[in-house]
Amino acid sequence: MGQNYLTDENICRNIVNAFDIQLGEHIIEIGPGKGAITRFILEKTNNLTVIELDRNNCAILKELFPALNIINSDFLKLDMNELVKDPYDKLRVIGNIPYNITSPIIFKLADNRGIIKDAQLMIQEEVARRITAEPNNKEYGIPSVILNVFSSSKLLFKVSRACFYPKPKVDSRIIYFDFTDSIEERINDIAFFRKLVKAAFGTRRKTLRNCLKNIDVDLTKAGIDLGRRAESLSVDEFIELSNRLC
Repeated sequence: MGQNYLTDENICRNIVNAFDIQLGEHIIEIGPGKGAITRFILEKTNNLTVIELDRNNCAILKELFPALNIINSDFLKLDMNELVKDPYDKLRVIGNIPYNITSPIIFKLADNRGIIKDAQLMIQEEVARRITAEPNNKEYGIPSVILNVFSSSKLLFKVSRACFYPKPKVDSRIIYFDFTDSIEERINDIAFFRKLVKAAFGTRRKTLRNCLKNIDVDLTKAGIDLGRRAESLSVDEFIELSNRLC
């Protein structure tokens, strides 16, 4: 299925240690593969659920860790509410996730932020940079705005491509999301906010006036210079613009 397996034990150990797992916390691991990170998580807690799509890998995991709770499923199709054992405890998510579905996975976690405390993921270095980018930067875009409304994010350490087999063409980065650190309460209409941000970045070279003219709003209420481009607006400015227009 095109997986790239971690082979460096020190990196695996460092990834788990960085997540600071406490005894009893319900940990969800996405894409455990053959258990490179899994075995170090199990040194911290036995309250672990892994979600793995590849049936062959599931068989390997079952043999290595007979008591492990394994869900053979596509994470993107899974109802995360079914993973919640105690309504008073939130899930913590960790994983080396596939590069080709990184954004859908992260946005799914954000959409389930009511039941997720935090997440620590290994993703492509370039994508991690985009998520944490600041305004007036070519990497600043939709993920930079939306994900940092629903969480705070922090870049952790880099993982060289040499730590994988087969070796990918890019380096990776560990990124941390805290979904309890949200500013969504400042937004009047979340659905409209997301629609606005996506439209604003629809064509990066166009001004806001041109990008937003098709979303059926009264742009005279914008309260900002619509000759600006989306990449120049801070997250706070996007929130204010959304609240004015919705």
